[in-house]
Amino acid sequence: MFKFKINDTVKVTAGKDKGRTGKVIKIIPQDQKVLVEGLNVYKKHIKAKGNEAGQIVTLPRSISTASVALICPSCGKATRVGFDASQTPKVRVCHLCRQVITNETKKK
Repeated sequence: MFKFKINDTVKVTAGKDKGRTGKVIKIIPQDQKVLVEGLNVYKKHIKAKGNEAGQIVTLPRSISTASVALICPSCGKATRVGFDASQTPKVRVCHLCRQVITNETKKK
């Protein structure tokens, strides 16, 4: 089980976007990275091709999971994530308020 899920609100704790918050839009577990909406964006310059004009595109880049902290829906603070294996299925727990962290997303 991964500590972050899609649509979780996270706070960036390191890097150029330190202190900003956003929603997780993609998880890359094999690289231990997450893609956060509106954060860690870069501009890429694309050359002109034939009849198409050149352009500048804004692209989001992934952030390491070590550089983000989950914001607990119960207490509203950035926290670490623990797990409670005594419940079935195993659930995520906030380290500050000890409440279960629920994520109301539907699987495709």
